[in-house]
Amino acid sequence: VVRTMGKLQSKISFHSTKYRAEGSVGQAGPAGASRQHSPAHTDAVTSVAALKPDLCVSGGRDKSVAVSSWRSGAALRRFTGHEREVTKVTSALDSSRVFSASRDKTVMMWELHGTSGPSQHFPGHDLVVTGLAVSPDASQLCTGSRDNTVCKWDTETGECVGRAAISRNLVTHLCWVPGEPYVIQTSEDKTTRVWDSRELQVAHTFPAKQHIQTCCDVSQDGRYCLSSSSGSAGHGAEATLWDLRQTRGRVCEYKGHVQTTTSCVFLPRGPSLAPSIATSSSDSTVKLWDQGTAGRG
Repeated sequence: VVRTMGKLQSKISFHSTKYRAEGSVGQAGPAGASRQHSPAHTDAVTSVAALKPDLCVSGGRDKSVAVSSWRSGAALRRFTGHEREVTKVTSALDSSRVFSASRDKTVMMWELHGTSGPSQHFPGHDLVVTGLAVSPDASQLCTGSRDNTVCKWDTETGECVGRAAISRNLVTHLCWVPGEPYVIQTSEDKTTRVWDSRELQVAHTFPAKQHIQTCCDVSQDGRYCLSSSSGSAGHGAEATLWDLRQTRGRVCEYKGHVQTTTSCVFLPRGPSLAPSIATSSSDSTVKLWDQGTAGRG
C-alpha cells in the first residue's frame, strides 16, 4: 500500500524545552507549555542524517553544521568552517564523529564533544562534493564529486588513500553497506554502482535507468539498495529496489511521483511492520511504500 503524506515544508522551526548552557536538555514546563528554540540554521537546510537515537545532524546553505535533539528540538551544537554551502552530512551511527561535504570542494570532520572547529580536513576534489559515506567504525570515509571522482580517506590522518575517476560519473550520492566493505553510488550518468572500498574499484554496475539517479540507500541487512530517479510531468521519478546479494538485478519499481524523486530511504522495521520505504519528491509529497508490493498491495 502506498500512502502520501501531505506537503513538504520548506522551513523547519524547533519547539520544545529550553536546554541548559552545558548542552543538556531541561525539563518541560507547565503542562501543554513549550519554549521555542531558534532554528538550527539561518538559511535552507540541505541535508540531515541520524547521529544517535536521540540526535540528528544537519547541514545548510548558511555553511554550518548543527547537531539537534530529536526529542526536544533544541540545536545542541553548531559547527562552522566551510566557506560555501554544506551539501551533505553523515556519521557512523552512535559515533561522536560528524562529517560534512560542501560546495567549497572539501569535506570536514567534527567531534561532537570537541571544539566548534573541524578536527580533520579532507581537501582534494576539484568541484563540489556531492557524495559522502563513512564506514561503520568511522575509520574510513568515501567521498564523491561532480569532478567524476570517488575518493577514500583515512579519517585519523586525513590522508587520501584512494582515488578513482570514471568519465561522466557526476556523483549524486553515496552510502555504505552495513557490515560490508561496499559503497553504493548514484550518478548523473543514470547508473547505480557498487564500489569495493578495499581497492576502490567498481564491483558491479546496475543497468542504466532512463533518468539521472539522484539518491541511494541500503537496507540494514545489506540485502537491498534503493535508487531514485529524476523526472517531470509524470515521466521517470520512480524509485528502484535492487538486489545486492543474489541476482544483483532489479527487484521492483515504486512509481507515483510526478516530479523528480529527490530522496529515498528504508524505514526502520518494527516487530509487526512489513518492510517499508519512503520517498520524497519535487512534487511536494512524501510517499510511503510497502517494500514487497511496490505500493500495489
